[in-house]
Amino acid sequence: MAPFKPRVRFAPSPTGYLHIGGARTALFNYLYARRYGGTFILRIEDTDQERSTPESVEAILDGLKWLGLDWDEGPRKEGAHGPYFQTQRLDTYRAHADQLISEGKAFRCYCTREEIAVRREVAEKENRAYRYEGTCYELKAPPAGKKLEDAVIRFRMPTGEGEVSYDDKVLGVITKPYSDLDDWVMMRADGIPLYNYGCVIDDHLMEITLVARGQEHINSTFPQLMLYKALGWTPPDFAHLPLILGPDREKLSKRKHPEADVMLHARTGIMPEALLNFVVRLGWGHGNDEVISREQMVEWFDFDGVGSTSGVWNPEKLQWLNQQWFKLLPPALVAERLTPFLEARGFQARGDARLEPLVVALRERSRTLDEMANTASIYFRTGVTLDEKAAAKHLTGDSLGLLRQAREKLDALPTWTVEPLDGVVKAVSEAASVGMGKVAQPLRVAITGNTTSPGIGETLLLVGREEALRRIDVALARGG
Repeated sequence: MAPFKPRVRFAPSPTGYLHIGGARTALFNYLYARRYGGTFILRIEDTDQERSTPESVEAILDGLKWLGLDWDEGPRKEGAHGPYFQTQRLDTYRAHADQLISEGKAFRCYCTREEIAVRREVAEKENRAYRYEGTCYELKAPPAGKKLEDAVIRFRMPTGEGEVSYDDKVLGVITKPYSDLDDWVMMRADGIPLYNYGCVIDDHLMEITLVARGQEHINSTFPQLMLYKALGWTPPDFAHLPLILGPDREKLSKRKHPEADVMLHARTGIMPEALLNFVVRLGWGHGNDEVISREQMVEWFDFDGVGSTSGVWNPEKLQWLNQQWFKLLPPALVAERLTPFLEARGFQARGDARLEPLVVALRERSRTLDEMANTASIYFRTGVTLDEKAAAKHLTGDSLGLLRQAREKLDALPTWTVEPLDGVVKAVSEAASVGMGKVAQPLRVAITGNTTSPGIGETLLLVGREEALRRIDVALARGG
């Protein structure tokens, strides 16, 4: 028997950016495909022609590429099951709709939205759920004043008792009676498929074996299963993922939660490894593991580890994970990603030999690349702004004398490396019979403007001989 190789898909509707919930859906499908040697397919459901602009599509692709979720088939990776945009598949939807109409499993409906709205209002007043009345069931031709192209196409639900059921890979068996399902619209009059119709046709023709998506789509599964049955097709497995809630415990949404935008995190200095790590834990777990690499995700992921309760967005946890990844990734890689943030501040940082040492020095104190760049700016700019409280405490009286002695010894050093730089601080403190902090803190304030920085030797090294001595001279002149 051939090994099981799933075919899974991520099918977003372009809305201007890649949503965090969509990113998690993409990630879970991607991990499942990679674990079992399957195929990860990207399909763009672009039937909302107002929102599905080229820019919106590009935003989806950019978000997936930044996260490293590379697809095997889809836009720019054409395969045998394309095209991968729904608007390029309209003839296929029409052909299957015509087949269902000819078999009496679908029908053309000429009822207007206004007419349906009036009937729905009557049902609400009578305290009953509205169901389509079958007004157009028996029509063989358009009614007076209507044309064939005015009709939507509705699926015709079977009459009588019955139920539709499936075994969700996350939630278990879910069942719904026929009486809860309506004669739903499959295609609009302009030939555009609605979600429940288009995704079934596409999933079958693309040989999708599992559909993993958010729990908001649970109710969509039942009409889709009825359509599979009507067409004589075997449905894929389904897995419905828990919701993601914002910090306010409401569903994470574009309107209320800026953090719903994947690329916002790229712009604020979260690294893709950290965001993937954070997102995978919003609904899936592996024991008590918190920091999880992509390789571990691929090795461990399966839907039996997906929970049914909603995950809650925790910005502090995301920043904590980002800091862990600063320490886990090679400094050269973090430095490469830090560079654009420094360049945005006007510094010519690319290729600077200090970048990697800076990452090592600052990664324990930085939660984002933006934060790291703010701190690193001290080492790239000319001059420094002194914190007045720090200067008042450390650049007066005896401290200035110790700073002046340190300056003389620093200027005389033959090499500007951490060990001799730390040695100067030690020598001055021993000669004055004071603690090393009494020498290091005036130096730190003079060089960085405040009282916090990496070790004083590292700080002097990163600022550089010429700039460090210049800053000390400015501090000495300020103190008189």
